[in-house]
Amino acid sequence: MSVEWLVIRGSGVAAFALLSAATIWGLLVSSKLLGRLVKAKPLTWFHESLGVGALMATLVHIIVLSTHDFLDFTWAEILIPGKSDWRPLAVAMGIAALYGLVLVSGSFYVKRWIGQKTWRSIHFASFGVFVASLVHGIWAGTDTASPLMMGLYIGSAIVVFGLIGHRLTGDLNGAESPKPASVKV
Repeated sequence: MSVEWLVIRGSGVAAFALLSAATIWGLLVSSKLLGRLVKAKPLTWFHESLGVGALMATLVHIIVLSTHDFLDFTWAEILIPGKSDWRPLAVAMGIAALYGLVLVSGSFYVKRWIGQKTWRSIHFASFGVFVASLVHGIWAGTDTASPLMMGLYIGSAIVVFGLIGHRLTGDLNGAESPKPASVKV
């Protein structure tokens, strides 16, 4: 097994693990499940760092993939959905996840110009990025048969979708925006 192949596989796994952690952390912060355990600034900084780490691992994944001779991907096949002959839907999902990850991670750095509302709208795309990455990993990942990888895929999906469910039910029940206590004079 070549070093390139190990880097391709390892960076893909690292990218998915970091993306999962960023998604889970973002949901924990936005649903306020962590309460006041940590101040808001470090929570946001850590979330941002996980997302940027996922993007960096993804870039390593595709750059080294472009140099590997066995699969022989062209840049068009790596960057344009539907161009790959090898597992075209799985690869297209990975490409969609890449573009979504660039958009969501990049939004941290333009938040002051686009505003909170637009930033949050962009961040909702992160759920699609997670799903696309999950599908890409399961369908294209060569380690999918490994119990450890399936555990990572299934475990992260359970946590992410459980937190989304909690967030949605909290929002629907008004738990996200508690009303201030009234003051009697």
